[in-house]
Amino acid sequence: MTLAHPPAEMLKARHVAAVQWRKRARLIHGLRIALPALIVLIFAAMGGTVMVRTLDSGRVAAGADLPIRMVNARFVGRDNDGRDFVITAATATRDEDDYQRVLLDHPALVLDETSAKPTRIAARSGVYHEGTRKLQLSGGVKLISADQTFDTATSLFNTATGELSGSGPIQGVGSLGEINAKSYGVYDKGERMVFKGGVHARIPTD
Repeated sequence: MTLAHPPAEMLKARHVAAVQWRKRARLIHGLRIALPALIVLIFAAMGGTVMVRTLDSGRVAAGADLPIRMVNARFVGRDNDGRDFVITAATATRDEDDYQRVLLDHPALVLDETSAKPTRIAARSGVYHEGTRKLQLSGGVKLISADQTFDTATSLFNTATGELSGSGPIQGVGSLGEINAKSYGVYDKGERMVFKGGVHARIPTD
């Protein structure tokens, strides 16, 4: 009995079919592994997005609780007698515990800026009290006008009355010469300056 051999074309077709089947089998096997992993990655990415948004909203909420702060602040006003004044500061921050208080960094005060003899006061820090309309300056306070220059520990300016006073030691040079005292006051729109407490003056005789 003689066995008939299949034609070469048939053998080739079977070989190609077998190769394609093995490729499909490998692809299906790979997809069975890749798809679950992809699903896990998608859920992880969704969870990460939710977390980021939550953190961002937390940052916004935290930022909403921060105190109101102004950079290069400038306030212009007039006292009850119409005397103009200008208050500037590197920063002005409203006190979180008392909204009537504004904390000033490196404030400067200019009295009668438009006049021929303005008075300038600068300090390292200051507090403006909106309720009393008073500006308190402290730390290296320097008072400069046309004919006098003084250094003092503190100064208090009443924006309502236009009066300036200080309770700390003051020393400097005025129209009468060198003066040292424990306190001072400026009245009559800067025309009158009064020194009190252990006043020592050195008046030039020339």
